[in-house]
Amino acid sequence: MNCSIREPSPPNWMRRVLLAAGLYNLLWGAAVIAFPSGIFQFAGMELPRYPQIWQCVGMIVGVYGIGYLIAATDPLRHWPITFVALLGKIFGPIGFANALWTGSLPLAFGATIITNDLIWWVPFSAILYQAFKRHADSSTTTTADLARALTNVDSHRGSTLSALSWKNPTLVVFLRHTGCTFCRETLSDLKAQRQTLESRGITLALIHMSDPLEASRTMSRYGLDSVHRFSDPQCELYRAFGLRRGSFQQLFGMKVWFRGIAAGIFGGHGVGRIVGDGFRMPGAFLLNRGKIVSQFQAQSVSDRPDYLAIAGLSDVGLEKPSLSLIGLSHDLAAKL
Repeated sequence: MNCSIREPSPPNWMRRVLLAAGLYNLLWGAAVIAFPSGIFQFAGMELPRYPQIWQCVGMIVGVYGIGYLIAATDPLRHWPITFVALLGKIFGPIGFANALWTGSLPLAFGATIITNDLIWWVPFSAILYQAFKRHADSSTTTTADLARALTNVDSHRGSTLSALSWKNPTLVVFLRHTGCTFCRETLSDLKAQRQTLESRGITLALIHMSDPLEASRTMSRYGLDSVHRFSDPQCELYRAFGLRRGSFQQLFGMKVWFRGIAAGIFGGHGVGRIVGDGFRMPGAFLLNRGKIVSQFQAQSVSDRPDYLAIAGLSDVGLEKPSLSLIGLSHDLAAKL
């Protein structure tokens, strides 16, 4: 498979919108820092006792401006910046409407709602829509040929999935992107279970969307560099195995946020930059002689499968790594 195919550049209007948003935020933030009482005087309100707090708001707005300028370099790749910004531009007016309804703030205080928030709803939504469409599933019009895909992509060690599965049952684990918190958690789990899998005759194979060099660095950190890995930036294998793009709930639901905080912060897995299709769902499959004999298709990106069970080794009794916030809090307390 040719991994050097370049995706078309995003429309110029996206860059212009994000550049404009970045410059606007920098100017607005600088004005608030320089004149923290200005908006209160304009609205006829009592001046704040601690203007430094309002100046901090200006600093946060300025930081968003820098984020927009970064997003402008590649709007479709840096869609998470736009997504978080759009959430703020939706919740901000909602909060102001509630304050206006309860009489906590005068109407004049919302003078900047239009330029700060409302005018960005349509272009930001359009950018996110185009980002979602960029890697739209071709499987909606063409049925992916699993047999062809199994023989069409070589691992970094020169084997295809078909060849591996004819030698030994092969556990094929599809990662999302190497910066994903849950992808890192998956690699940590596989590191812990690899010896058990291989001792029972199971070959491990990893599918990713990154370039080979970045994938090598990531796998090395988890002691998995020798595991067969397949670079699939065009998601041919993902589609062939039926791994589609997730819904909003599957990608950004409350369960995902809670699990992300637990795994990213308390679990120490962190988060990195997105490489590849950040909307694609993960999964795990057991291949034997070119056939799928067992599978796990995630219902959310935060799902944590039992790889031993997928491989038919549920009788091993190896304790699955767990992430208990209560247990972690006890461990932290014991160290203090």
